[in-house]
Amino acid sequence: MRKIMMVFVLSLFLCTGSGECAQTQDGQTIVEASFNYMRGKTSVSTVEMIIYRPDWKRAMTIKAWTKGQDQSIFWIISPPKDKGNGTLKKKREMWIYNPKVNRVIKLPPSMMSQAWMGSDFSTDDLSKTDSLLTDYVHTIIGTETHEGKKIYVIKSMPKPEAPVVWGMQMLKIREDHIFLEQEFYDEDLQPVKILTTEEIGMMGEKLFPRVWKMQKIGVDDEYTILKYTELSFNIDLPHNLFSVSSLNTPRR
Repeated sequence: MRKIMMVFVLSLFLCTGSGECAQTQDGQTIVEASFNYMRGKTSVSTVEMIIYRPDWKRAMTIKAWTKGQDQSIFWIISPPKDKGNGTLKKKREMWIYNPKVNRVIKLPPSMMSQAWMGSDFSTDDLSKTDSLLTDYVHTIIGTETHEGKKIYVIKSMPKPEAPVVWGMQMLKIREDHIFLEQEFYDEDLQPVKILTTEEIGMMGEKLFPRVWKMQKIGVDDEYTILKYTELSFNIDLPHNLFSVSSLNTPRR
């Protein structure tokens, strides 16, 4: 009995090569906790997107709403030429609205990973729905330190038959649930692009990264910045907001 108890106690700890021991954490739990912290039960945000290219720069402002882990809707509110373009994501389904032709179009899954409005973010990246939680197996492979806080380095591998385009993702999540980095790999496990966050400060009454940067690997002069200017969490939202019928009626 004593031997069994000793094995149980030791199983609660993970020792590094340096001999330092830390309480074992579960990768799935850490990813879910971070996802729920960064998203909240509901959220409303205003974000400035700036696309940088070697010979030009383009900016637009986006208003976005999310609910739960798998519903999001957002519209472009400026510049005028793009105003009113909307995107709705519910679970694995996605629709877009183009005010110039006054049409709602349902996107096939293959188009969700394509660049959104010429940026380095895909439509799936911006909607931040639950594919990362449901389609991947998360394993902690190491720890680092950031501003005196522990960072978990997590390898995320797709589940068999999961409908995803990435062969692997590498995540860095701080112990207080702050999402710091997400690196995307193709089917040959070669890095393609990387998302990093900066300027962590109080937004929506909690710590949150104000700046998100998506950049292709090995391309220094092409990237896209998201700057949060307004953010609120856990507020009541209209029941019919996340519906196809609401796409052609942008909210303020």
